[in-house]
Amino acid sequence: MFKNDLLKNKNIIITGGGTGLGKQMAKTFLEHGADVSILSRNAEHLDAAKKEMKDYGYNIKTEICDIRDPEEIKKAVDSIENNNKINVLINNAAGNFISKTEDLTPKAFDTVLKIVLNGTSYFSLEMGKRWIENHINGVILNVVATYAWTGSGYVVPSAIAKAGVLALTRSLASEWGHYGIRSVAVAPGAFKTEGAWSRLLPDESYENAITSRNPMRRLATKDEIANVASFLISDMSSYINGEVLTVDGGDWLYGSSMFNMMEKLPDDVWKIMRRR
Repeated sequence: MFKNDLLKNKNIIITGGGTGLGKQMAKTFLEHGADVSILSRNAEHLDAAKKEMKDYGYNIKTEICDIRDPEEIKKAVDSIENNNKINVLINNAAGNFISKTEDLTPKAFDTVLKIVLNGTSYFSLEMGKRWIENHINGVILNVVATYAWTGSGYVVPSAIAKAGVLALTRSLASEWGHYGIRSVAVAPGAFKTEGAWSRLLPDESYENAITSRNPMRRLATKDEIANVASFLISDMSSYINGEVLTVDGGDWLYGSSMFNMMEKLPDDVWKIMRRR
């Protein structure tokens, strides 16, 4: 349904763009005519993603950046903007644990909060200042989760962080809208990635439990989410501001959070997950 030039003249930066959903969004945005830069702390992920995009016939810029550090964010943006001003920010980088909350340390909370909440806030602030100063109409797209508003057991640090990011989305939409800056979010349902899925979930039976309680009886695909992201950052949605678009097949409506059912897991499975 999209034209090939849907995202022409969009210069997009994606945090956590070397793997998973970030990489899929990069490919989809490139297909629709955008210029794309991806950021990651992992140089190997960036190199592999850049090679993959070249195999598809596309070129992307890459920058190593730890979004927990505002100075690294500034340096990365300065490097990318040598050629062209960024006008779209995708706050995609994340971290998560599936664990009993009483087993977590303060450091575990900090690990997730600093990436998801602090990193998203720092990057949004950096781009917002630049856009306001240079009179640029920018778009911020944040990747949240349905448990940002339902809450969820066993992923409490992530739920706290995503709730904060959702509040940030709506707050900046109100404050920066008159500058021509839109702030929107997408809340994906469960989907498989190249590593996080196997690290976070104990075995295949849990995947079956997720799909069996989803009204559509399947997981999301990364390209389904990337297509929605393409719409939200495009001029087709130029009057959507402060909203979150849920792409979960109706899952959260069907039964709160997908992690709550983990109360049924036996202790030996929790031990396996904790070792991982």
